[in-house]
Amino acid sequence: SYQKMYNTLIKARSWLELSRVPFHSVGILPFLLGTLLAWKLKGQFSCQIFSLALLAIVLIMLSTYHAGEYFDFQEDKISKHHFNSKFAGGSGIIQAGKLPREVPLLTSIIAFLMSGIIGLILQFYYKTGNYTLILGCTGALAGFFYSTPPIRLVEKGFGELFIWFCYGWLPIAIAFYIQTGYIESFIFWISLPIGISIFNVIFLNEFLDYEADVATGKKNLLVRLGKKRGVLLYNILSVTSWLIMFLTIIFLVPLTALYLYIPIVILSSFIIIMMLKKKYEDVHILEILAGLNIVVNLGTTASYILAFA
Repeated sequence: SYQKMYNTLIKARSWLELSRVPFHSVGILPFLLGTLLAWKLKGQFSCQIFSLALLAIVLIMLSTYHAGEYFDFQEDKISKHHFNSKFAGGSGIIQAGKLPREVPLLTSIIAFLMSGIIGLILQFYYKTGNYTLILGCTGALAGFFYSTPPIRLVEKGFGELFIWFCYGWLPIAIAFYIQTGYIESFIFWISLPIGISIFNVIFLNEFLDYEADVATGKKNLLVRLGKKRGVLLYNILSVTSWLIMFLTIIFLVPLTALYLYIPIVILSSFIIIMMLKKKYEDVHILEILAGLNIVVNLGTTASYILAFA
């Protein structure tokens, strides 16, 4: 019985690792921000709508991550052999044989369909607005087809822009829309620093996968640009996100956000300096930078949330 319990725990851990649970935070926090804006600015909040939509967001991310685990199998295998990163190359669960390879494809499709059912309930039962399904399907389809053939956005050289949109403007706008029935124009400006920072998360992670992506012919943005121009793009976008964040604080957001965001700028500056020094060539340092890069994204969103709260 002890062995059976141990095996159950190992399998449960494998499922959690496959689902990349910590990485759900990059989608959940913007959704929380949109909900908070609807409540604080318009006095609108429904716990039932919030709970259902949050579940749909998680299911869409599960569908996205699991599809990637299945369709990026070969490059993830090479990446894990090169360096077992926490932030790139997938979870490694399928490559290690802890779960059958077919499992993430099946669960991805199931999660995709379940999120669609929730969308139908929200639009037609809770009357959250005519654009509920359109907005939700945009995120769900972009996530599922990010790695899934024949579309496979990750290989087009602009798939990272869909990440920008789907983890920036879209979750904030959806959260606000299903509570209020419309989308405030200022959400576009608030979403820009968040979207840019999550773009940079994905883009920096591509440095960790670079050799594997080249070996398998994967044509993502970094492979197309090369590392030298990739560093330039990363640094330009980082500075741009600071400037836009400061502009939103001046015109739209409580001043408290400025004090909360200053440590994030310092952290982001450190990453820029390390990239300029070509520290990305050392995978161990690059692993640390990738982790700090996620903190920059989460910290950007959290600055807005805490300022409005």
